[in-house]
Amino acid sequence: ARPHRGHPRDGALSARQARRRRGQTGPRRRKGAFTGADADRNGFFQAADGGTLFLDEVADLPLSMQVKLLRVLQEKRVRKVGATAEEPVDVRIISATHQSLAALVESGRFRQDLYYRLNVIDLVMPSLRDRIEDIPEMARFLLDKLGGGEVKLDRDAEKALNAYAFPGNVRELENTLERALALCEDQHISAADLSLAPALPATNGAPGSKYPLQDYLDQMERAAILEALEQTRHNKTAAARVLGVTFRSLRYRLERLGIE
Repeated sequence: ARPHRGHPRDGALSARQARRRRGQTGPRRRKGAFTGADADRNGFFQAADGGTLFLDEVADLPLSMQVKLLRVLQEKRVRKVGATAEEPVDVRIISATHQSLAALVESGRFRQDLYYRLNVIDLVMPSLRDRIEDIPEMARFLLDKLGGGEVKLDRDAEKALNAYAFPGNVRELENTLERALALCEDQHISAADLSLAPALPATNGAPGSKYPLQDYLDQMERAAILEALEQTRHNKTAAARVLGVTFRSLRYRLERLGIE
């Protein structure tokens, strides 16, 4: 078996990159294949030959690209644009998605044969709200990453983090801490510095006497916006379309809710 770990040819490719680079303007080509192709260029699979290729958000691949990916995985060969012969590639594939591929297969949006090709070892990463016990340690790690190594979370801040649902997952936690770093004083982050919406009852999430209607609406709006941003990989124009609002309206809401 060939070694893969730490291979210099390890690489990453997102579904968005794959869509943008498909067809004749794709990354692999032979010199003279089309106007402007003045040099050979390897594709992602050829560049990662003997190593590992990470496919990010693989669920977003259009069906036409899924067919091409399946063919490469089955035959372990690729052909450059303009070439007459195929070239062998030996690549280990790691793919990731925030969506349920099984559900997409059921709805016809993801090929079943490709799903089984990719689903050899399935690792499920639980959402942040399902591992509350990890939040303090993760917050400490993120503060160090953001340059706040000397900053401390006070007890009320830790309680606020543990009580919040974090619909935007780890990215929202990081954004929250980054904002708190800018607001805190004396190297201490308080619950007020976090600017988190109040926690809602765990039963049905409906507003009650202890939770003013505006706070409830703000949290629901915040959750919807963060979900749209997560779905569109933080493309605000696309997120506005998902939410059915104008870009200007989304920008206003982002500023009002303190979402970066």
